[in-house]
Amino acid sequence: MSYLLQLEGVSKAFAGVQALRGVSFSLRAAEVHALVGENGAGKSTLIKVITGAESHDTGSLTLDGRLVPRMDPVTARRLGIAAIYQHPMLFPALTVAENIALPLDGRLAWRRVDWRACRERSVELLEQVGASIDPNRLVETLSVPERQLVEIVKAINANARMLIMDEPTASLTLQEVDRLLEVVRRLRARGTGIVYISHKLEEVFALADRITVLRDGESIVTRERDEIDQAQLVHLMVGRKLATVRPERKGSSGARGGDVAIELRGLSNRERGLGAVSLAVQRGEILGMAGLVGSGRTELAETLFGLTPPDRKDAGEIVVNGAAVRISCPAEAIRLGIAYVPEDRLRHGVIAEMSIAANTTLSGLTKRSALGLVDIKAEQRVAGRFVDQLRIKTPSVDADVAALSGGNQQKVALARWMSMEPSILILDEPTQGIDIGTKAEIHELIERLADWGVAIVLISSEMPELLALSDRIAVMRRGNLVGILERHEATPQSVMALALGHAA
Repeated sequence: MSYLLQLEGVSKAFAGVQALRGVSFSLRAAEVHALVGENGAGKSTLIKVITGAESHDTGSLTLDGRLVPRMDPVTARRLGIAAIYQHPMLFPALTVAENIALPLDGRLAWRRVDWRACRERSVELLEQVGASIDPNRLVETLSVPERQLVEIVKAINANARMLIMDEPTASLTLQEVDRLLEVVRRLRARGTGIVYISHKLEEVFALADRITVLRDGESIVTRERDEIDQAQLVHLMVGRKLATVRPERKGSSGARGGDVAIELRGLSNRERGLGAVSLAVQRGEILGMAGLVGSGRTELAETLFGLTPPDRKDAGEIVVNGAAVRISCPAEAIRLGIAYVPEDRLRHGVIAEMSIAANTTLSGLTKRSALGLVDIKAEQRVAGRFVDQLRIKTPSVDADVAALSGGNQQKVALARWMSMEPSILILDEPTQGIDIGTKAEIHELIERLADWGVAIVLISSEMPELLALSDRIAVMRRGNLVGILERHEATPQSVMALALGHAA
Protein backbone atom coordinates (compact mmCIF):
# COMPACT_ATOMS: atom_id res chain seq x y z
CA MET A 1 0.00 0.00 0.00
CA SER A 2 1.33 3.45 -0.92
CA TYR A 3 1.48 6.17 1.71
CA LEU A 4 1.48 9.92 1.35
CA LEU A 5 3.61 10.14 4.51
CA GLN A 6 5.51 7.47 6.42
CA LEU A 7 7.71 7.72 9.51
CA GLU A 8 9.71 4.73 10.75
CA GLY A 9 11.53 4.49 14.08
CA VAL A 10 11.63 8.26 14.64
CA SER A 11 13.32 9.41 17.87
CA LYS A 12 13.96 12.88 19.25
CA ALA A 13 15.57 14.09 22.48
CA PHE A 14 15.80 17.57 24.03
CA ALA A 15 18.57 18.22 26.56
CA GLY A 16 18.62 14.57 27.55
CA VAL A 17 14.82 14.24 27.75
CA GLN A 18 13.54 11.64 25.29
CA ALA A 19 10.45 13.15 23.62
CA LEU A 20 10.03 10.45 20.95
CA ARG A 21 11.18 6.83 21.08
CA GLY A 22 11.11 4.89 17.82
CA VAL A 23 7.74 6.25 16.67
CA SER A 24 6.16 4.86 13.50
CA PHE A 25 3.28 6.67 11.80
CA SER A 26 1.79 6.78 8.31
CA LEU A 27 -0.82 8.73 6.36
CA ARG A 28 -2.65 7.86 3.16
CA ALA A 29 -4.18 10.29 0.71
CA ALA A 30 -7.92 10.85 1.29
CA GLU A 31 -7.60 9.65 4.91
CA VAL A 32 -8.18 11.15 8.34
CA HIS A 33 -5.63 9.61 10.70
CA ALA A 34 -6.25 10.59 14.32
CA LEU A 35 -3.25 11.01 16.64
CA VAL A 36 -4.23 10.78 20.30
CA GLY A 37 -2.49 10.72 23.66
CA GLU A 38 -2.16 12.64 26.90
CA ASN A 39 -0.39 15.99 27.09
CA GLY A 40 3.32 15.22 27.04
CA ALA A 41 2.84 12.01 25.05
CA GLY A 42 4.92 13.37 22.16
CA LYS A 43 2.22 14.55 19.72
CA SER A 44 3.55 18.11 19.41
CA THR A 45 7.13 16.91 18.89
CA LEU A 46 6.01 14.49 16.19
CA ILE A 47 4.16 17.30 14.40
CA LYS A 48 7.26 19.50 14.59
CA VAL A 49 9.30 16.72 12.97
CA ILE A 50 6.76 16.34 10.15
CA THR A 51 6.60 20.10 9.47
CA GLY A 52 10.38 20.57 9.75
CA ALA A 53 10.29 22.74 12.88
CA GLU A 54 12.52 20.09 14.53
CA SER A 55 14.89 17.55 13.02
CA HIS A 56 14.59 13.92 14.11
CA ASP A 57 17.65 12.28 15.68
CA THR A 58 17.08 8.78 14.28
CA GLY A 59 14.61 7.05 11.99
CA SER A 60 13.32 7.97 8.55
CA LEU A 61 10.65 10.20 6.98
CA THR A 62 9.32 9.57 3.47
CA LEU A 63 6.79 11.45 1.33
CA ASP A 64 5.22 9.67 -1.66
CA GLY A 65 7.76 6.90 -1.13
CA ARG A 66 10.73 9.26 -1.41
CA LEU A 67 13.11 9.63 1.52
CA VAL A 68 13.37 13.18 2.90
CA PRO A 69 16.77 13.24 4.65
CA ARG A 70 16.21 16.66 6.19
CA MET A 71 12.86 18.38 6.57
CA ASP A 72 12.56 22.11 7.17
CA PRO A 73 9.54 24.47 7.11
CA VAL A 74 10.24 25.71 3.56
CA THR A 75 10.55 22.15 2.24
CA ALA A 76 7.40 21.12 4.09
CA ARG A 77 5.39 23.94 2.52
CA ARG A 78 6.82 23.18 -0.92
CA LEU A 79 5.78 19.54 -0.52
CA GLY A 80 2.22 20.56 0.34
CA ILE A 81 2.24 20.16 4.13
CA ALA A 82 0.21 22.67 6.14
CA ALA A 83 -0.47 22.76 9.88
CA ILE A 84 -3.22 24.34 11.94
CA TYR A 85 -2.17 24.70 15.55
CA GLN A 86 -4.27 25.01 18.69
CA HIS A 87 -3.01 28.59 19.09
CA PRO A 88 -3.43 30.26 15.68
CA MET A 89 -0.27 31.56 14.00
CA LEU A 90 -1.66 34.73 12.44
CA PHE A 91 -0.42 38.31 12.06
CA PRO A 92 -2.59 40.34 14.45
CA ALA A 93 -1.94 43.72 12.76
CA LEU A 94 -3.13 42.43 9.34
CA THR A 95 -6.71 41.92 8.19
CA VAL A 96 -8.41 38.57 7.88
CA ALA A 97 -8.16 38.73 4.06
CA GLU A 98 -4.45 39.65 4.21
CA ASN A 99 -3.68 36.70 6.48
CA ILE A 100 -5.59 34.29 4.27
CA ALA A 101 -3.91 35.62 1.11
CA LEU A 102 -0.31 35.51 2.40
CA PRO A 103 1.67 33.54 -0.23
CA LEU A 104 3.39 30.34 0.83
CA ASP A 105 6.47 31.10 -1.25
CA GLY A 106 8.01 34.00 -3.14
CA ARG A 107 6.17 33.56 -6.42
CA LEU A 108 3.97 36.61 -5.84
CA ALA A 109 6.73 38.83 -4.47
CA TRP A 110 7.00 41.00 -7.59
CA ARG A 111 3.34 41.04 -8.60
CA ARG A 112 0.64 43.54 -7.74
CA VAL A 113 -1.83 41.94 -5.33
CA ASP A 114 -5.48 41.92 -6.39
CA TRP A 115 -6.92 42.72 -2.96
CA ARG A 116 -10.49 42.79 -4.22
CA ALA A 117 -10.13 39.22 -5.46
CA CYS A 118 -8.44 38.25 -2.18
CA ARG A 119 -11.35 39.62 -0.17
CA GLU A 120 -13.89 37.86 -2.38
CA ARG A 121 -11.98 34.60 -2.05
CA SER A 122 -11.80 35.07 1.72
CA VAL A 123 -15.57 35.57 1.96
CA GLU A 124 -16.15 32.43 -0.12
CA LEU A 125 -13.84 30.30 2.04
CA LEU A 126 -15.18 31.70 5.31
CA GLU A 127 -18.69 30.80 4.18
CA GLN A 128 -17.49 27.24 3.50
CA VAL A 129 -16.62 26.82 7.18
CA GLY A 130 -19.74 28.67 8.32
CA ALA A 131 -17.89 31.73 9.62
CA SER A 132 -19.54 35.14 9.25
CA ILE A 133 -16.36 37.19 9.71
CA ASP A 134 -15.70 40.47 7.91
CA PRO A 135 -12.52 39.94 5.81
CA ASN A 136 -11.54 43.57 6.48
CA ARG A 137 -11.35 43.10 10.26
CA LEU A 138 -7.93 43.13 11.91
CA VAL A 139 -7.03 39.74 13.36
CA GLU A 140 -6.19 41.37 16.70
CA THR A 141 -9.91 42.19 17.12
CA LEU A 142 -11.02 38.56 16.67
CA SER A 143 -11.89 36.15 19.46
CA VAL A 144 -9.90 32.93 19.88
CA PRO A 145 -12.54 30.81 18.05
CA GLU A 146 -12.68 33.30 15.19
CA ARG A 147 -8.90 33.22 14.82
CA GLN A 148 -9.05 29.42 14.73
CA LEU A 149 -11.53 29.53 11.85
CA VAL A 150 -9.35 32.00 9.94
CA GLU A 151 -6.35 29.70 10.40
CA ILE A 152 -8.36 26.81 8.97
CA VAL A 153 -9.43 28.88 5.98
CA LYS A 154 -5.82 29.96 5.41
CA ALA A 155 -4.73 26.32 5.21
CA ILE A 156 -7.61 25.41 2.88
CA ASN A 157 -6.61 28.31 0.62
CA ALA A 158 -3.10 26.87 0.37
CA ASN A 159 -4.50 23.69 -1.27
CA ALA A 160 -2.37 21.51 0.98
CA ARG A 161 -2.03 17.83 0.06
CA MET A 162 -1.48 17.02 3.70
CA LEU A 163 -3.12 18.94 6.54
CA ILE A 164 -2.24 18.65 10.22
CA MET A 165 -5.00 19.84 12.55
CA ASP A 166 -3.92 20.22 16.18
CA GLU A 167 -6.99 20.63 18.44
CA PRO A 168 -8.86 22.66 15.78
CA THR A 169 -12.15 22.64 17.72
CA ALA A 170 -10.73 23.37 21.19
CA SER A 171 -12.53 26.71 21.47
CA LEU A 172 -15.51 26.15 19.16
CA THR A 173 -19.14 25.61 20.10
CA LEU A 174 -21.09 22.49 19.14
CA GLN A 175 -22.60 24.19 16.09
CA GLU A 176 -19.21 25.39 14.88
CA VAL A 177 -17.69 21.96 15.52
CA ASP A 178 -20.33 20.32 13.32
CA ARG A 179 -19.52 22.77 10.51
CA LEU A 180 -15.80 22.15 10.86
CA LEU A 181 -16.17 18.36 10.82
CA GLU A 182 -18.12 18.68 7.58
CA VAL A 183 -15.26 20.76 6.13
CA VAL A 184 -12.80 18.03 7.13
CA ARG A 185 -14.93 15.42 5.40
CA ARG A 186 -15.01 17.52 2.22
CA LEU A 187 -11.23 17.91 2.30
CA ARG A 188 -10.84 14.14 2.67
CA ALA A 189 -13.24 13.56 -0.23
CA ARG A 190 -11.06 15.63 -2.54
CA GLY A 191 -7.96 13.61 -1.65
CA THR A 192 -6.33 15.55 1.20
CA GLY A 193 -4.58 13.45 3.83
CA ILE A 194 -5.38 14.78 7.31
CA VAL A 195 -3.59 14.20 10.61
CA TYR A 196 -6.23 15.01 13.22
CA ILE A 197 -5.16 15.63 16.83
CA SER A 198 -7.90 16.01 19.41
CA HIS A 199 -8.66 15.20 23.02
CA LYS A 200 -12.36 15.09 22.13
CA LEU A 201 -12.82 11.40 21.47
CA GLU A 202 -16.31 11.83 20.05
CA GLU A 203 -14.72 13.82 17.20
CA VAL A 204 -12.06 11.16 16.72
CA PHE A 205 -14.66 8.41 16.29
CA ALA A 206 -16.83 10.62 14.07
CA LEU A 207 -13.99 11.42 11.64
CA ALA A 208 -11.04 9.06 11.79
CA ASP A 209 -10.31 6.22 9.39
CA ARG A 210 -7.39 5.11 11.57
CA ILE A 211 -6.25 5.98 15.10
CA THR A 212 -2.70 5.97 16.50
CA VAL A 213 -2.05 6.20 20.24
CA LEU A 214 1.11 7.86 21.60
CA ARG A 215 2.12 7.39 25.22
CA ASP A 216 5.35 8.55 26.86
CA GLY A 217 6.90 9.28 23.46
CA GLU A 218 6.13 5.85 21.96
CA SER A 219 3.59 4.76 19.35
CA ILE A 220 1.57 2.22 21.34
CA VAL A 221 -0.85 1.01 18.68
CA THR A 222 -2.49 1.91 15.35
CA ARG A 223 -6.01 0.62 14.71
CA GLU A 224 -8.75 1.03 12.15
CA ARG A 225 -11.56 3.01 13.76
CA ASP A 226 -13.94 0.03 13.76
CA GLU A 227 -11.39 -2.15 15.58
CA ILE A 228 -11.42 -0.15 18.84
CA ASP A 229 -13.99 1.42 21.14
CA GLN A 230 -13.74 4.50 23.35
CA ALA A 231 -13.09 2.63 26.61
CA GLN A 232 -10.21 0.70 25.04
CA LEU A 233 -8.79 3.88 23.54
CA VAL A 234 -8.85 5.72 26.88
CA HIS A 235 -7.12 2.82 28.58
CA LEU A 236 -4.39 2.77 25.91
CA MET A 237 -3.89 6.53 26.20
CA VAL A 238 -3.63 6.82 29.98
CA GLY A 239 -2.84 3.28 31.08
CA ARG A 240 -5.67 3.34 33.61
CA LYS A 241 -9.45 3.49 33.70
CA LEU A 242 -11.23 6.83 34.15
CA ALA A 243 -14.79 7.50 35.21
CA THR A 244 -16.72 9.05 32.32
CA VAL A 245 -19.86 9.99 34.26
CA ARG A 246 -19.51 12.04 37.42
CA PRO A 247 -22.22 11.79 40.11
CA GLU A 248 -23.79 14.87 41.65
CA ARG A 249 -21.61 16.26 44.40
CA LYS A 250 -22.80 15.64 47.93
CA GLY A 251 -23.35 18.89 49.75
CA SER A 252 -23.29 20.86 46.53
CA SER A 253 -25.54 23.80 46.03
CA GLY A 254 -27.95 21.57 44.17
CA ALA A 255 -29.84 22.09 47.44
CA ARG A 256 -28.88 25.73 47.85
CA GLY A 257 -29.39 28.04 50.78
CA GLY A 258 -25.84 29.19 51.50
CA ASP A 259 -24.52 32.74 51.56
CA VAL A 260 -24.33 34.63 48.28
CA ALA A 261 -20.69 35.28 47.36
CA ILE A 262 -21.34 37.56 44.38
CA GLU A 263 -24.48 39.06 42.90
CA LEU A 264 -25.01 41.08 39.73
CA ARG A 265 -27.95 43.45 39.61
CA GLY A 266 -28.55 44.72 36.08
CA LEU A 267 -24.82 44.89 35.30
CA SER A 268 -24.08 46.35 31.86
CA ASN A 269 -21.04 47.12 29.74
CA ARG A 270 -21.99 48.76 26.46
CA GLU A 271 -18.36 48.79 25.28
CA ARG A 272 -18.33 44.96 25.39
CA GLY A 273 -21.92 44.49 24.23
CA LEU A 274 -23.31 43.37 27.60
CA GLY A 275 -26.93 44.11 28.47
CA ALA A 276 -28.36 44.27 32.00
CA VAL A 277 -27.22 40.96 33.54
CA SER A 278 -28.67 39.85 36.87
CA LEU A 279 -27.57 36.66 38.65
CA ALA A 280 -26.15 35.42 41.94
CA VAL A 281 -23.55 32.78 42.79
CA GLN A 282 -23.48 31.20 46.24
CA ARG A 283 -20.53 29.92 48.22
CA GLY A 284 -19.76 26.35 47.20
CA GLU A 285 -21.78 26.62 43.99
CA ILE A 286 -20.53 25.87 40.48
CA LEU A 287 -22.47 28.10 38.11
CA GLY A 288 -21.96 27.01 34.52
CA MET A 289 -22.02 29.64 31.76
CA ALA A 290 -23.19 28.44 28.35
CA GLY A 291 -23.63 30.22 25.03
CA LEU A 292 -22.38 30.42 21.48
CA VAL A 293 -19.16 32.22 20.54
CA GLY A 294 -19.81 35.95 20.91
CA SER A 295 -22.66 35.42 23.38
CA GLY A 296 -20.95 37.58 26.03
CA ARG A 297 -19.63 34.95 28.46
CA THR A 298 -15.98 36.03 28.28
CA GLU A 299 -17.00 39.69 28.17
CA LEU A 300 -18.94 39.23 31.42
CA ALA A 301 -15.95 37.52 33.06
CA GLU A 302 -13.60 40.33 32.02
CA THR A 303 -16.05 42.91 33.34
CA LEU A 304 -16.24 41.17 36.73
CA PHE A 305 -12.45 41.05 36.92
CA GLY A 306 -12.06 44.74 36.03
CA LEU A 307 -10.31 44.19 32.69
CA THR A 308 -13.12 46.13 31.00
CA PRO A 309 -14.96 48.03 33.76
CA PRO A 310 -18.76 48.31 33.59
CA ASP A 311 -20.54 51.45 32.44
CA ARG A 312 -20.20 54.36 34.86
CA LYS A 313 -23.81 55.47 34.47
CA ASP A 314 -26.80 53.18 34.99
CA ALA A 315 -24.43 50.19 35.02
CA GLY A 316 -26.25 48.25 37.71
CA GLU A 317 -24.48 46.82 40.74
CA ILE A 318 -21.90 44.23 41.71
CA VAL A 319 -22.42 42.97 45.26
CA VAL A 320 -19.61 40.95 46.88
CA ASN A 321 -20.25 39.35 50.27
CA GLY A 322 -23.31 41.55 50.76
CA ALA A 323 -21.61 44.88 49.99
CA ALA A 324 -21.98 46.87 46.77
CA VAL A 325 -18.57 47.39 45.11
CA ARG A 326 -17.11 49.00 42.02
CA ILE A 327 -14.45 47.02 40.18
CA SER A 328 -12.49 49.26 37.85
CA CYS A 329 -9.26 47.23 37.59
CA PRO A 330 -7.97 43.70 38.31
CA ALA A 331 -6.20 44.86 41.49
CA GLU A 332 -9.57 45.74 43.01
CA ALA A 333 -11.01 42.39 41.97
CA ILE A 334 -8.09 40.55 43.56
CA ARG A 335 -8.50 42.59 46.77
CA LEU A 336 -12.14 41.43 46.87
CA GLY A 337 -11.08 37.79 46.53
CA ILE A 338 -12.00 37.38 42.85
CA ALA A 339 -9.66 35.29 40.66
CA TYR A 340 -9.88 34.80 36.90
CA VAL A 341 -8.27 32.04 34.81
CA PRO A 342 -8.65 33.31 31.21
CA GLU A 343 -9.39 31.35 28.06
CA ASP A 344 -6.04 31.99 26.34
CA ARG A 345 -3.56 30.62 28.86
CA LEU A 346 -0.46 31.48 26.79
CA ARG A 347 -1.37 35.15 26.27
CA HIS A 348 -3.04 35.90 29.60
CA GLY A 349 -2.89 32.90 31.94
CA VAL A 350 0.84 32.32 32.40
CA ILE A 351 4.14 33.99 31.51
CA ALA A 352 5.84 31.24 29.55
CA GLU A 353 9.38 32.65 29.91
CA MET A 354 9.15 32.67 33.72
CA SER A 355 9.54 29.72 36.07
CA ILE A 356 6.75 27.68 37.61
CA ALA A 357 7.61 29.17 41.00
CA ALA A 358 7.44 32.76 39.73
CA ASN A 359 4.14 32.14 37.91
CA THR A 360 2.54 30.40 40.87
CA THR A 361 3.14 33.30 43.25
CA LEU A 362 2.67 36.13 40.76
CA SER A 363 -0.79 37.11 42.00
CA GLY A 364 0.29 37.35 45.64
CA LEU A 365 3.82 38.72 45.59
CA THR A 366 3.15 41.12 48.47
CA LYS A 367 2.64 38.12 50.76
CA ARG A 368 6.06 36.74 49.89
CA SER A 369 8.19 39.85 49.67
CA ALA A 370 9.63 42.49 51.97
CA LEU A 371 11.19 45.85 51.14
CA GLY A 372 10.67 45.09 47.44
CA LEU A 373 12.59 41.79 47.56
CA VAL A 374 10.91 38.45 46.82
CA ASP A 375 11.50 35.63 49.32
CA ILE A 376 12.70 33.04 46.79
CA LYS A 377 12.61 30.14 49.25
CA ALA A 378 9.02 30.94 50.27
CA GLU A 379 8.12 31.20 46.58
CA GLN A 380 9.62 27.77 45.90
CA ARG A 381 7.85 26.22 48.91
CA VAL A 382 4.47 27.49 47.73
CA ALA A 383 5.10 26.35 44.16
CA GLY A 384 6.30 22.95 45.36
CA ARG A 385 3.08 22.47 47.30
CA PHE A 386 0.99 23.14 44.21
CA VAL A 387 3.21 21.00 41.98
CA ASP A 388 2.48 18.09 44.33
CA GLN A 389 -1.19 18.93 44.85
CA LEU A 390 -1.98 19.40 41.14
CA ARG A 391 0.44 16.70 39.98
CA ILE A 392 2.30 19.07 37.65
CA LYS A 393 4.88 17.10 35.66
CA THR A 394 8.14 19.00 35.89
CA PRO A 395 11.73 18.26 36.94
CA SER A 396 11.80 21.40 39.12
CA VAL A 397 9.73 24.41 40.21
CA ASP A 398 12.49 26.50 38.61
CA ALA A 399 11.71 25.13 35.13
CA ASP A 400 10.21 27.61 32.65
CA VAL A 401 6.49 27.20 32.00
CA ALA A 402 7.25 27.20 28.25
CA ALA A 403 8.85 23.77 28.68
CA LEU A 404 5.62 22.22 30.01
CA SER A 405 2.85 20.49 28.10
CA GLY A 406 -0.45 22.34 27.58
CA GLY A 407 -2.17 20.49 30.41
CA ASN A 408 0.59 21.28 32.87
CA GLN A 409 0.63 24.93 31.78
CA GLN A 410 -3.08 25.07 32.58
CA LYS A 411 -2.40 23.62 36.02
CA VAL A 412 0.18 26.37 36.63
CA ALA A 413 -2.43 28.95 35.59
CA LEU A 414 -4.81 27.46 38.16
CA ALA A 415 -2.09 27.32 40.83
CA ARG A 416 -1.35 31.01 40.28
CA TRP A 417 -4.85 31.95 41.44
CA MET A 418 -5.31 29.19 44.00
CA SER A 419 -2.24 30.51 45.81
CA MET A 420 -4.17 33.69 46.69
CA GLU A 421 -7.00 31.60 48.18
CA PRO A 422 -9.88 33.33 46.33
CA SER A 423 -13.48 33.24 47.50
CA ILE A 424 -14.76 33.66 43.91
CA LEU A 425 -13.10 31.86 40.99
CA ILE A 426 -13.95 32.51 37.34
CA LEU A 427 -12.76 29.77 34.98
CA ASP A 428 -12.92 30.46 31.23
CA GLU A 429 -12.53 27.21 29.24
CA PRO A 430 -10.30 25.61 31.93
CA THR A 431 -9.89 22.28 30.10
CA GLN A 432 -9.57 23.56 26.54
CA GLY A 433 -7.05 21.50 24.59
CA ILE A 434 -6.26 19.27 27.57
CA ASP A 435 -6.02 15.48 27.48
CA ILE A 436 -8.65 13.28 29.06
CA GLY A 437 -6.54 12.30 32.07
CA THR A 438 -5.59 15.87 32.99
CA LYS A 439 -9.17 16.97 32.35
CA ALA A 440 -10.42 14.47 34.95
CA GLU A 441 -7.87 15.83 37.45
CA ILE A 442 -8.98 19.44 36.85
CA HIS A 443 -12.64 18.43 37.20
CA GLU A 444 -11.83 16.87 40.57
CA LEU A 445 -9.99 20.04 41.59
CA ILE A 446 -12.95 22.27 40.62
CA GLU A 447 -15.30 20.12 42.68
CA ARG A 448 -12.89 20.15 45.61
CA LEU A 449 -12.66 23.95 45.54
CA ALA A 450 -16.46 24.18 45.53
CA ASP A 451 -16.63 21.79 48.45
CA TRP A 452 -14.28 24.14 50.32
CA GLY A 453 -16.78 26.96 49.79
CA VAL A 454 -15.33 28.75 46.76
CA ALA A 455 -18.00 30.22 44.45
CA ILE A 456 -17.11 29.13 40.92
CA VAL A 457 -18.23 30.55 37.59
CA LEU A 458 -17.41 27.93 34.94
CA ILE A 459 -17.41 29.07 31.30
CA SER A 460 -17.18 26.11 28.93
CA SER A 461 -18.04 25.26 25.34
CA GLU A 462 -18.06 21.54 26.19
CA MET A 463 -21.61 20.53 26.98
CA PRO A 464 -20.68 17.29 28.84
CA GLU A 465 -18.38 19.31 31.10
CA LEU A 466 -21.08 21.87 31.93
CA LEU A 467 -23.72 19.22 32.59
CA ALA A 468 -21.38 17.11 34.75
CA LEU A 469 -20.02 19.89 36.97
CA SER A 470 -22.61 22.66 37.17
CA ASP A 471 -25.19 23.09 39.92
CA ARG A 472 -27.00 25.54 37.63
CA ILE A 473 -26.34 26.68 34.05
CA ALA A 474 -26.77 30.32 33.02
CA VAL A 475 -27.18 30.78 29.26
CA MET A 476 -25.97 33.92 27.46
CA ARG A 477 -27.06 35.16 24.04
CA ARG A 478 -25.94 38.38 22.32
CA GLY A 479 -24.70 39.90 25.55
CA ASN A 480 -27.84 39.09 27.54
CA LEU A 481 -28.65 36.47 30.14
CA VAL A 482 -31.55 34.56 28.55
CA GLY A 483 -32.15 31.89 31.19
CA ILE A 484 -30.85 29.92 34.17
CA LEU A 485 -31.46 26.18 34.29
CA GLU A 486 -31.43 24.09 37.45
CA ARG A 487 -29.28 20.96 37.33
CA HIS A 488 -32.28 18.67 36.83
CA GLU A 489 -33.60 20.90 34.00
CA ALA A 490 -30.34 21.17 32.06
CA THR A 491 -30.01 18.96 28.98
CA PRO A 492 -28.06 19.56 25.76
CA GLN A 493 -31.37 20.36 24.07
CA SER A 494 -32.60 22.84 26.69
CA VAL A 495 -29.26 24.64 26.89
CA MET A 496 -28.88 24.94 23.11
CA ALA A 497 -32.51 26.06 22.72
CA LEU A 498 -31.81 29.05 24.95
CA ALA A 499 -28.45 29.75 23.32
CA LEU A 500 -30.08 29.82 19.87
CA GLY A 501 -32.93 32.05 21.01
CA HIS A 502 -35.66 29.40 21.17
CA ALA A 503 -37.93 28.62 24.13
CA ALA A 504 -36.32 26.03 26.37
